[in-house]
Amino acid sequence: MADLEKFRSETRAWLEQNCPPEMRKPMTSDDTFWGGRNAKFSSDPQRVWFERMRDKGWTVPHWPKEYGGGGLDGEEVKIVRQEMAAIGARQPLTSFGISMLGPALLKYGTEAQKKEHLPKITAGLIRWCQGYSEPNAGSDLASLQTRAESDGDDFIINGQKIWTSYANYADWIFCLVRTDPTAKKHDGISFILFDMTSTGVSTKPILLISGYSPFCETFFDNVRVPKSHVVGTINRGWDVAKYLLQHERAMISGMGERGVGRPLGQIAADSIGADEQGRLDDAVLRSQIATFEVDEAALAAAAERAVDLAKAGQAHPAFSSAMKYYGTELNKRRYEILMSAGGIDALEWESERSRGGARPRAWLRTKANSIEGGTSEVMLGIVAKRILDLPGA
Repeated sequence: MADLEKFRSETRAWLEQNCPPEMRKPMTSDDTFWGGRNAKFSSDPQRVWFERMRDKGWTVPHWPKEYGGGGLDGEEVKIVRQEMAAIGARQPLTSFGISMLGPALLKYGTEAQKKEHLPKITAGLIRWCQGYSEPNAGSDLASLQTRAESDGDDFIINGQKIWTSYANYADWIFCLVRTDPTAKKHDGISFILFDMTSTGVSTKPILLISGYSPFCETFFDNVRVPKSHVVGTINRGWDVAKYLLQHERAMISGMGERGVGRPLGQIAADSIGADEQGRLDDAVLRSQIATFEVDEAALAAAAERAVDLAKAGQAHPAFSSAMKYYGTELNKRRYEILMSAGGIDALEWESERSRGGARPRAWLRTKANSIEGGTSEVMLGIVAKRILDLPGA
């Protein structure tokens, strides 16, 4: 315990000294640093913060040091996150490589694959995207038809993916392909990595109702990829895919937790005002926010429990699905409250004072949270099958 208290004290001092004041303010979409070959920093403080955290290994503090991580144990990682939250420090790097691909590589990758890709992820050198969903393989992902045909030491890949987040900005893709069309649909699938600049890869953004385009269609036309880029065993990619999905769902569920920024009550008071007692001057909305914050605290406690269970080897296979459902539905509630608090002003779409309609566009974007990574309905089905032991579990 004394060692942890010393670590906390040292962590607090280091963060206080190294986190620029500008990186202790609420993050906006423009302030998120994704890394990658063509990455640009939005400001010099953002660059300084990222480089200091990278050099300390704290862009991914729980990964082994030999792969660019911090080598911290679970309790130490928890302390780092708590102390960052205490000063409002932003995450220095956002990356699908960190939240999804990295855990899969640590479990299923060869040593050569780990040494090749993990340090580049922690250093923000490569930006990744996920090639899972297809036009006819969404919730039923195992029905995917993108095929990879053997050609000597390579695969030749043809097909299409859809809803590929930020594919037009990504450097590499982790992709599910069918390598044995004669096998049962959950078999004959392989998990493969390749460069998005490979000949035959193209992307097309999909315009959403929010007016933004985080998603893309992605096309593969005779893309040649070495077989050595397969993660895990050829034709056993579904094992890797399922493991990665657990981490993706955990990442998405985190949207329901309050991060750096002002509490809902304070934001609502900007529009509604406070009563003589300093409380939000709308009893109904005040009650909704109080209920929301209780549920938000419950999600945070469940997330910590999930980490502890995983560390003890007792994680339930349906836990990530339950967390994904709860977190995304909670995030939708957050923005419903924000829209209610803003009244008619919250409907402004393009004005300068609304920052280009930031609030309604974010509200609309949350609808996709309960679709991506598995719909809320699918998540509830998984929980029912696993926990209630219904037929088909």
